[in-house]
Amino acid sequence: MTLMAKSNGIEIAYDSFGTPGDRPLLLIMGLGSQLVHWDEEFCELLAARGHHVVRYDNRDVGLSTHLTEAGVPELVPGAAAPYLLSDMADDAAGLMDALGWPAAHVLGVSMGGMIAQALAIGHPDRVLSLTSIMSTPGPDVGPPTPEAMAALFSPPAPDRQTAVERALEVWAVIGSPGYEMDRERIAKVAGLAYDRAYDPAGTARQLAAILASGDRTEGLGGLTMPALVIHGEADPLVQIAGGRATAAAIPGATLLTYPGMGHDLPRPLWEEIMDAVTAVQGRPSAAAAG
Repeated sequence: MTLMAKSNGIEIAYDSFGTPGDRPLLLIMGLGSQLVHWDEEFCELLAARGHHVVRYDNRDVGLSTHLTEAGVPELVPGAAAPYLLSDMADDAAGLMDALGWPAAHVLGVSMGGMIAQALAIGHPDRVLSLTSIMSTPGPDVGPPTPEAMAALFSPPAPDRQTAVERALEVWAVIGSPGYEMDRERIAKVAGLAYDRAYDPAGTARQLAAILASGDRTEGLGGLTMPALVIHGEADPLVQIAGGRATAAAIPGATLLTYPGMGHDLPRPLWEEIMDAVTAVQGRPSAAAAG
């Protein structure tokens, strides 16, 4: 069941898995992606490991507030953006307030990893551990290949069927070449996301936030919570240099890379990824270790 919470002056849509009182784990999704892009079985498996899992729609996607009045921004370096990744991190902190979570373990993928990094920098007392997957400390580190860039900027779909077909085309480019593509699941989720809220202008505003937010390397250098960085060695959308730079910037961070993994979470890697996410939560902070 989708619930709504007031956060940072907007409304955030979220749902949860597991038992309140278990280890809080906040999942943050990527560019233009909704909470439904977190596989329910993935969330249930995390809950079975003792987590109270919350996934949510970022601003401008899904059922959360869309800043329609901000219009469509220019997507060029140096252009003004309606908001920054730090504002989206403040959304996450406000959601945690609404949930009654003083702090949580935080896991973000792609742009969600950038938001998780910004949350850890801006609200370090709220982040018990940080897991950044297929992400980067800045838009110029590990940039997309030309093919991935073309997929990212494919034109808006005029209808539901085209949106589903476009999703299949995009994931064929940016997904994991070492693993079988789950076309049925991709099509199903793409259709569900279209039905919940299809807003290409909202995705453009999120992309503008990425471009305008600059590089987080210096801020990451001041983090002390346990940190895990995971990246696919075949990721064409955020190339592996982004993951390596993230791990290098965070004191004591663990870096895991996987051959054949692109810009998604292949099901055969779920158990290993969850083992790593759970293990990092039990590590001492960099301050304590140092």
